[in-house]
Amino acid sequence: MDYVIIADEYEKIEATTKRLEMTDLLVGLLKNTSVNVISKVVYLTQGKLYPDFMGVEMGIAEKLAIKALARASGQRESEIQSDLQKSGDIGETSGKFLAKRKQSTFFTKKLTVEHVYETLDKMAKTSGSGAVESKMALLAGLLSDASPKEAKWIIRTVTGNLRLGIADMTMLDALAIAYGGGKEARELIERAYNISSDLGRVASEVAEKGLDGIKKFQVMVFEPIRPMLAERLASPEEILEKLGGKCVAEYKYDGERVQAHKKDGKVVLFSRRLENISDQYPDAVELIKEKIAAKEAILEAECVAIDLETGDMRPFQELMHRRRKYGVEAAMEQYPISLFTFEALYVDGKDLTLEPFPQRRKALEKIVKESDRIKPAIQKLVKNPKELEDFFEEAIEKGCEGLMCKSVGKDSVYQAGSRGWLWIKYKRDYKSEMTDTVDLVVVGAFHGRGKRVGTYGALLLATYNDEADTFETVTKCGTGFTDKDLKTLHETLQKHVIPRKNSRVQSTLEADVWFEPNLVLEILGAEITLSPIHTCAMDSIRKGSGLAIRFPRFTGKYRTDKSPEDATTSKEIVEMYRGQLKKISEPPQAQKSDTLN
Repeated sequence: MDYVIIADEYEKIEATTKRLEMTDLLVGLLKNTSVNVISKVVYLTQGKLYPDFMGVEMGIAEKLAIKALARASGQRESEIQSDLQKSGDIGETSGKFLAKRKQSTFFTKKLTVEHVYETLDKMAKTSGSGAVESKMALLAGLLSDASPKEAKWIIRTVTGNLRLGIADMTMLDALAIAYGGGKEARELIERAYNISSDLGRVASEVAEKGLDGIKKFQVMVFEPIRPMLAERLASPEEILEKLGGKCVAEYKYDGERVQAHKKDGKVVLFSRRLENISDQYPDAVELIKEKIAAKEAILEAECVAIDLETGDMRPFQELMHRRRKYGVEAAMEQYPISLFTFEALYVDGKDLTLEPFPQRRKALEKIVKESDRIKPAIQKLVKNPKELEDFFEEAIEKGCEGLMCKSVGKDSVYQAGSRGWLWIKYKRDYKSEMTDTVDLVVVGAFHGRGKRVGTYGALLLATYNDEADTFETVTKCGTGFTDKDLKTLHETLQKHVIPRKNSRVQSTLEADVWFEPNLVLEILGAEITLSPIHTCAMDSIRKGSGLAIRFPRFTGKYRTDKSPEDATTSKEIVEMYRGQLKKISEPPQAQKSDTLN
């Protein structure tokens, strides 16, 4: 398959902000792609070479890309750098310089998708002495054979700046239409993706075998299952009403959620973003090896920092010291952990994701050999609001964030990759002011003034609308940031800068700088109010109004363990707002007696 075919489609996709049109273009591309290459096209269109959990990154810095472009175009690096400062897009700069290259290569060959993919794959896997020169030579070779348009997309791909705005859900829609007969096939295809986290493999299967092949998709050890997510409610009464009058309440630990895969003595840990974090938690790996009595297993646990002398749980911030590449052993001694297991998803050949929660819990208890360092999450079956409230207070006293309330009904399956009412978070009571933090996605920024010149003065933050698969603005935040934060944020966000608002971002505000939704920050505000400006839950409370967080403040917590789609949802903000209204309308005495601190 000629690479120019997907380059042409990328141009058309980039030119539209309409998601339906984007999906139609994607459908056309997939239909014109042969089965043997479709996984590569899907990965490339996502800006990657493999699914995220494999941890293979192209890792080409902009500086190296400029050197390769200079070699391929015959132009000076300084001239390319100068143009890049004006354009702000290395892809556009690449196309421009290759269009006026000084020497035509006599033996250029037509680029194919296969050749481009294999070359990028070789670059990604090149390491050791001489790796930089080897990568540059490979990239320069590709660019020498590329047309200006092809060069633009190759450079954007290798530097991680594809900027197509195609999310996983858009790709699933396109696959359903192209190979499943329509969007009604989306549910089956999404299920396959949710239990494999590999869109390329899903695409190959549905393209070759149709929906019959997709129906046979199985959970596999070392392919992470996309995590199930919870809704949030403000009171025990509402929670029990939603869960049929009774539920299992489980301690919600203040740690990092991990998914552990074990087979034949090998253990791999994945974060909730499906990154392999085994190297950061070698002690957790050993605990799973020694204390999980199953040959093959996939289970979920909360990894919590603890004080070995007292057994007390430590705050999440201390655990973040473990997120490092170097000095892991020293950090392991300084910040030891315990594992609190809460889900068994697969045990010795049996897929448990479609089993009700009580059966999954029994399977979990059978395989966990309890010790001080690993045990099932503490839980209790509750049947009335007082029981739930008392258990909540107990959890808070033990150092937890609150409770996770889980359905025990026959339909209480593990909803991989979905947020639903089978799990409900109960973190604390909401008064007229916000007392609970929210996790928001950075989608834009406004230039700083005065002391903040050269950094961002405020960030535009958004919630996630899980029904529309969009991000809706809810606040501008400029407080709570240290000078170090401002510098770090500017550097971190720089690689996510895009020339215009992402197609998934709903905003009436015009930011000075737009970003691809990627970074999640923890925010605490004063209260939630109606807003004619922000788009969060627009029209849900009052026509023409969204919801906004007043007086937001950054807590200092970077939620690197969360993907943008794991952020606080617009529906959760609606529930928090309604909870506020109830508290405001209650008599002062009732407010005081119901408050949980």
